[in-house]
Amino acid sequence: MIALIDTDILIDVALEREPFSEYSSKVIDYAETRSFHAFIAWHSIANFYYIVSSDLQNHPAKDFIKELLNFIQISPTKTKDALYAGSLDVPDFEDALQIAAAKACNAKYIITRNVVHYKKSPVPATSPKDFIKQFSS
Repeated sequence: MIALIDTDILIDVALEREPFSEYSSKVIDYAETRSFHAFIAWHSIANFYYIVSSDLQNHPAKDFIKELLNFIQISPTKTKDALYAGSLDVPDFEDALQIAAAKACNAKYIITRNVVHYKKSPVPATSPKDFIKQFSS
């Protein structure tokens, strides 16, 4: 199975944000053990770094990204995918980019804490908790 991991999941793990980090960490653990094919969007790296680097100081944020890229792939997006994102009826353009990245890697799900933002997504969104529950069944 292929799933795209939204940036909020990465941030929850890196900053150990409660109560979200428990299931977000399990998603990352499943990805690391190659229990599913995990992807992130290219722009997630920059967003993640920008948000967490002030809290973690630069080097831990870069180290976190380097470690992730050992077992999580970047979705293969191109200009056409950004144009597709711009055509989506989604209020947040960043979410539209996540959707485009999910389609580009043939993801079955987008794993996110903001499921409500993806109501109109052609790729269904699921929370980390629901993903883990479904995946463990």
